[in-house]
Amino acid sequence: MALRSDYEGQTCSLARSLEVVGERWTLLIIRDLFFGVRRFTPLQENLDIPRAVLSARLTALVGRGLVERRPYRPGRDEFVLTECGLELWPVVVSLMGWGDRHFAGAGAGAPRVFSHVACGTDLTPSGHCPACATDPPPEQVEMRPARPGAPGREDAVSRALRRRHRLLEPVAT
Repeated sequence: MALRSDYEGQTCSLARSLEVVGERWTLLIIRDLFFGVRRFTPLQENLDIPRAVLSARLTALVGRGLVERRPYRPGRDEFVLTECGLELWPVVVSLMGWGDRHFAGAGAGAPRVFSHVACGTDLTPSGHCPACATDPPPEQVEMRPARPGAPGREDAVSRALRRRHRLLEPVAT
């Protein structure tokens, strides 16, 4: 029996959610939007994703209400997470923490550290601030490299993300 390609008709919320964010590139695009990468070309270059695939995924995310297109000059749009998309922050930060623990490689650990802007405390891998006993929303989170000076990709976005940066603020490339 062939596997179905969708979950239409199922009553499982996880299955329906996977229809929206379960494709290979989607959560990486959302991650980069949290990191402040808002424009098409920097997204494409940082993710090393085919342009047609990125275009299709962004169109789907806009259509599902997770991302909004905002013109920044005539004929040019940037992409910003909506309230619906912002609600994915706990999922994204938890998956990154899980991946850091289980798949980063021996001794590699997390490439980025997230901290609570209000108190300066580093967050747990699940995004919790132990000092304030809260899970700060992404607009109250700052990130920095865990290992400054570590080798990495040399595209403009990767270089920009090696500096301390508040989530959701546009990355200067």
